[in-house]
Parts: sequence; structure tokens; C-alpha cells
Amino acid sequence: MVTLQKYQNKKIAIYGMGITGRSAVKTFKKLKANVSCWDDNKKVGEEIKKLKFKIDKFWLNGNLVDNILISPGIDINKCKLKNYLKKNLDKIITDVDLFFELNKNALIISITGTNGKSTTCKIIEKILKTAKFNVKTVGNIGNPILFSTKSKKKSILILEVSSYQLEYSKLIRSKHAAILNISPDHLERHKNINNYIKIKSKIFLTQKSSDYSYINLNNKYSKFIKRNLKNKKIKSKFIFVKESSCNFLLKKINNKYFKSKGNIENLSFACKIAKNLNINDKLIIKAVNKFKGLPHRQETVFSNKKLLCVNDSKATSFDASLQSLLNYNKIYWIVGGLPKYQDHFDLKKVSKNIVKAYIIGKNTSFFKNKIKNNIKYKISKNIKNAVKDIYKDLKLNKNLKNTILLSPASASFDQFKNFENRGDYFKNLITKQFKKN
Repeated sequence: MVTLQKYQNKKIAIYGMGITGRSAVKTFKKLKANVSCWDDNKKVGEEIKKLKFKIDKFWLNGNLVDNILISPGIDINKCKLKNYLKKNLDKIITDVDLFFELNKNALIISITGTNGKSTTCKIIEKILKTAKFNVKTVGNIGNPILFSTKSKKKSILILEVSSYQLEYSKLIRSKHAAILNISPDHLERHKNINNYIKIKSKIFLTQKSSDYSYINLNNKYSKFIKRNLKNKKIKSKFIFVKESSCNFLLKKINNKYFKSKGNIENLSFACKIAKNLNINDKLIIKAVNKFKGLPHRQETVFSNKKLLCVNDSKATSFDASLQSLLNYNKIYWIVGGLPKYQDHFDLKKVSKNIVKAYIIGKNTSFFKNKIKNNIKYKISKNIKNAVKDIYKDLKLNKNLKNTILLSPASASFDQFKNFENRGDYFKNLITKQFKKN
């Protein structure tokens, strides 16, 4: 880790005191900065008092603050300090900026995109570890990145980075940077798809001529990425990735996980990056054959000759669910939750794969209107009822082999803490059901 003198004795304000903000406090204290913090949520304020963090209404202090670190969940345009922050945009930094400053000696691979980020990061990690690299995956996957700032000189850090993290960051510079795909997401914050693309494209802006930029040629929004970057004088080497990029390797890979279109796309990026790190095909195949998928992403919960149960709780938009709906047959689909703003449902390609949909969550009318003209459905309201309803229907259906698929195409916060909590609840229900039988 690089020792940063620039923050010593500087006045740093941290706005947003979730796990990201708390990790930033600890990091800045190690850098001997004078740190104060604030959170608009009173309950969070009480929690940070117990941690003995200095609480301060820094926005009332004129120009006394040198930098303001804001948490990725904060939208400047909607928060209580929006006027102050807009006047002080030049002072705003993020945990991602600080991470890059602290890890200048490390080779960093940054991965963004709408779907597949975590899986791609883990595939790359598996390949690099098999090739005996000193590697670690950090970022928007598990703990905050500032819990992972200690890197050795020859280490490789794989960074998963979201649009929220990219939006206000200024100092990102990766040796390898990839945008896996783009589909409408988080538009309630980013307003429109063009803004979303511009934010994702920031991952390339500070790269040098010795760096690599990867984009998806099969994705319809790639042309907009190229157009946005055309006048930015990007210096890096552009690598255009197709789903067919890894076809020659797929013939030698014996892993069912890489049968789906989405995971083949993830693998294509991983292979391109691995090849640019001079890793040979033999090592790539060895690593990929041993790769196990991440929880809540097309995760097999139960399987026998008659039935397959799949937990795809991470699918929080229709485009994410589409990958699963394309990958399975005779699907009993559990769908619903908090729909994404301006999300578009197109079931033409997959309606033949779906036997029936079971709508859950507090926005049942939204999902009913999206699917009623294409597939049969039932309003189940919650996952427990949906599983019961499916088992009743399965008794009337003697097809082999049926699939129970939780792929909600929506966020989980109407009924669950997060997508992990939703997926675990589903897995427990399925496990209990088969213990009875």
C-alpha cells in the first residue's frame, strides 16, 4: 500500500456512514487526516456515535473542508446536502478514488457492466490463481474496497465497480478495464440510458497507451460507447469481444455452468484478459473446468430426473432474468418485487420455455401487465405461496424435466433485505420441501 502524504492533517468530511463510509473513516485515520462524518439517517447517526466517530455538520463550516468523500448510494441531486455538494463538486472524492491512490503499485483489472460483473471477476480470479498469480477480487462484491487496500508490489487486484461507484469518481486508471454489457438499469438515478452509458464509459477515460479497454461487440449499446469515447482522445488499446471469442476453448471445457449465453459472454471477457496476461489455453481450460458459479446466480438448489430447482435471485432486471429464461425449459417462473425504472419486458424469445409465472411482491399489477398477453400466470404474492402453488400445478403435469426458477426480474427490497436474503429464503423452502418427500 502506498503511503499518501497528501491527506495528512487535511480536513476530510465523509457523507454517508454505511459500511463504505465507516471503512473510509478508518482508512483516513491511518493516513493521519482530520476526519468528520455525517449521515442523514438518525439511526445511523446513533450507531456511529457509539463507534466514537466525530460527527460534524461540515457543510456549515464554509470552505474549511479539503475533501468530501461521499458513499456510492448517495445521489447528489436528491440528497439533503445537494446545494452544498453541487457548489463543491471539485472537492468530492469516492472510496474508489482513494483505493486507486493507495494501490498505484498493483496491476488493476476493473470490470463493470449491467450484468455478470461478479461472475466475470471470479472467473478471472480462478484463472489467475491457477496460473499462480498473487490475485484478489475486491470492490462491489462483498466487503468495501477500502478493507482491501494492502497490496504487494507484484499483486493483481480485480475490481468490480458499479455505476454508483463510477459516477463521482475521478482517479480510476486500470491496466485492463471492461464493460461487459449495457442494458437499462438504475435509470431512476441516472435519468436515461445515455447518462448511464457515459458513467460506465468513465472506466476508460484515464487509461494510458499501455492499457487495454474491452467492450462487447454483441451488445446493441456498444456503438454508443464508441460514439461517446470518439472525441475523448482515449489512449488505450481497444479489444472488441464477441460471444464467439471463446468458442475454440468451449469445445475443450467440460463444465455445465458455461452452457448459458450469459456465462459464455462472461467467459469471453475473462479469456481475452487472461490471454493479454500471457496465460496459455491449457491453464485457462484447467481453471474454467474447476469453476463453480456464485450463489444466487443460476444456482442449482435441487436436481433429479423429474425436477430442477434454480435460485437466480441476483436477477434484478428483466434483461438479467432473460439469461435464465433462455437457459432452461418447462419453467415454472417465480417473478416479482420492486421493478426497475423503465425496465422493458420482451418475452417473445422465451415464452415457449415458460409453463407458468407466479407473481410475488407488492407490485403484482406491474408484472401482470408485462406478462399477461404472453404466458399463463398466477398471483402468489410471496415466495412461500409461489412454491406451494407450483407443487400443486406440478402434480397435474407429468413432463420431464420441469424447472422451478426463482428469477425475479426486480429488486428485493419490498419483501427482503437484499437479493441474498431472498435467495436464501427460497433455498430453505426448497430444502424443507424435499426433506418432507
